[in-house]
Amino acid sequence: MDPAQLEMLVEQITCEVMTVLAAENGGCTVLGGGACSGCMLCVQLAPESCQQIMDAGASRLSSTLGAQIPSGVAGYIDHTLLKPNATESDLTKLCDEAREHQFVSVCVNPFWVEFCARRLAGTPVKVCAVIGFPLGATPPKVKAYEAEQCLLKGASELDMVLNIGALKSRQYDLVRTDIEMVAQACRQVNALSKVILETGLLTDEEKVRACELAKAAGADFVKTSTGFGPGGATVDDVALMRRVVGPAMGVKASGGVKNLEDVQKMISAGANRIGASAGVQIVKGASGAPGEY
Repeated sequence: MDPAQLEMLVEQITCEVMTVLAAENGGCTVLGGGACSGCMLCVQLAPESCQQIMDAGASRLSSTLGAQIPSGVAGYIDHTLLKPNATESDLTKLCDEAREHQFVSVCVNPFWVEFCARRLAGTPVKVCAVIGFPLGATPPKVKAYEAEQCLLKGASELDMVLNIGALKSRQYDLVRTDIEMVAQACRQVNALSKVILETGLLTDEEKVRACELAKAAGADFVKTSTGFGPGGATVDDVALMRRVVGPAMGVKASGGVKNLEDVQKMISAGANRIGASAGVQIVKGASGAPGEY
């Protein structure tokens, strides 16, 4: 059995165990009711429930959806490099830093997914790709195709930019479909989907609606910013997003998170994932270089 087949088998067994536990407990411990969806967000949002699986005899949980996330601040960070002029040596350094510090993932442009997947093979570090980045204005079918290609090349998490113009035009069905097509591609291979709202361009009312649409479309996370827009993550936005999506979804704070204090504030506000280019500086408790993402 090759590694891919083994990983798939582990995922299937994990999902079956989660379903049994959900039935015994009256529903998914993360969602507070209903059958287990196999989303594996419990690894991050309800680690105590995951211990039941380990106690039942599992030697590990599926790594595809963020299991084996290390403890400490590094276990929150998607180590990010999305600059258009990033070179192969830059991506090599990014992957090596992620491996050394055990970040959750590296977050990269689609072109670099396969390279990073090879570089990080055999490690718990995941590859996260951005979709429709950074404007979010490509058609849903184009985003879905881009998502499928990234997943085939080795990504196990996707951060998609929603259609900001459509949201502001109140074309809510289109926005939901846009998200849904990427989320469905992710679900087919047990990958995580995150929706970038670009909060710096939205009113509070639009942020709420975007979170509601992402949740209705089946996304796993909502995320603040691309890092290329007019503003980054704020404590108020993270708290608002957490209130809207509740405990069932993840919230990722990205854009302008440069030091340990920033991370702690975002986590306190409700973030359970951080996107940052200054990951190494953060884990060392030092400020990162300004203006980088």
